[in-house]
Amino acid sequence: MAYTNTTPWLLVVTELLILVSITESKVPAIIVFGDSTVDAGNNNVVSTLLRSNFRPYGRDFAGGRPTGRFSNGRIPPDFISEAFGLKPAVPAYLDPAYDIADFATGVCFASAGTGYDNATSDVLNVIPLWKELEYYKEYQNKLRAHVGKAKANEILSEALYLMSLGTNDFLENYYILPKRQSQFTVKQYENFLIGLAGNFIRELYSLGVRKISLTGLPPMGCLPLERALNILDQNECVEKYNKVALEFNGKLNRLVKRLNKELPGLRLISADAYTILYQIIKRPSLFGFDAVGVACCSTGTFEMSYLCSELNPLTCSDANKYVFWDAFHPTEKTNHIIVNHLIDTLLAYFR
Repeated sequence: MAYTNTTPWLLVVTELLILVSITESKVPAIIVFGDSTVDAGNNNVVSTLLRSNFRPYGRDFAGGRPTGRFSNGRIPPDFISEAFGLKPAVPAYLDPAYDIADFATGVCFASAGTGYDNATSDVLNVIPLWKELEYYKEYQNKLRAHVGKAKANEILSEALYLMSLGTNDFLENYYILPKRQSQFTVKQYENFLIGLAGNFIRELYSLGVRKISLTGLPPMGCLPLERALNILDQNECVEKYNKVALEFNGKLNRLVKRLNKELPGLRLISADAYTILYQIIKRPSLFGFDAVGVACCSTGTFEMSYLCSELNPLTCSDANKYVFWDAFHPTEKTNHIIVNHLIDTLLAYFR
């Protein structure tokens, strides 16, 4: 733009501020690993029952489109991407509607139902964490071919990597199936998972990754499914599961401190989603919610994936009144509140 004496100064200042903001932004892409809390639709092309690429999922997403996100709308990586000045939705790597040009500013490798433990991904035949890593290596090569090696390496090292998983290791694996219970006490299993998490982060580091936000477990005893099963305690939260989540998160925090000391140049942060979600669950009206014990979809007690049916007359009409969308996953509104709680820390640490 050529400036003249008649150019409004407010416009000049505004354009300069935009340019400065773009220049100062040190996160060119958001790259995601994990489970259904952050899966943007990779399970759509996997032979699994754990999918959400049909209505009513996505009914509040742009265009009312079910994308494979386990919510009525957007999920945390989408809001984080937008907050960093990037696109408002991070696409799934396996979605054929997108290519490397789309993935250059953000990509999701997450798979609903997966965990740190490979045995967890076997339960519902989803993508194990090691395979998410293989897809990431493939992505690195595609990105280098697309923008050149130097530019790609800059993007890969400056990108913010989000990791969110662990709940399935306990609720779909350890507490349901006998194998891991016969091998580990719950505390030993926590330690086993921490070891796997550390190894995964070290592998990412060896591939040039330097900025990671690691999300621990939510108050998993308060998920509608667990409350529905807790009949003897009047469908209250299962405190045993919440205690395990807090224990595990404490161990994750200690892992973060160790790895930051161990790996030069690593900037690893622990994102505490437990506290804000627990506050929402305990005092929902403060956040504008009416329903917390049951979810919006169908009866709101046990349904998710294909059991979450658009045809069920019990599915709520306004998801903004509900903390949870289905028996396991938050609504878009809850996701947004959680990100708003975390985003100032992320922006301050990574920009």
